[in-house]
Amino acid sequence: MMEIIFFVLVGLGLICGGYRLMTGPSAFDRILGLDTVNIILVGVLLMIAHMLNSSLYLDIALVFGVLAFMETIVLSKYVGGAK
Repeated sequence: MMEIIFFVLVGLGLICGGYRLMTGPSAFDRILGLDTVNIILVGVLLMIAHMLNSSLYLDIALVFGVLAFMETIVLSKYVGGAK
């Protein structure tokens, strides 16, 4: 039962993050929406790892989290016009 509640709330979070990603008034709002979606997906991977009792998904979540962080940094520097 808790898993169902978790995935419903995660779905609502993904909808909110996707809305910000698609309709953000500025590019930084869109990056923020993308980062929110990435963080929620890491949480989903962690929940799947817990449900299946598999450490493989923990490794996947760790790699995805690091890549998502790097993606946010690179996009922010690109949009901000870093030298």
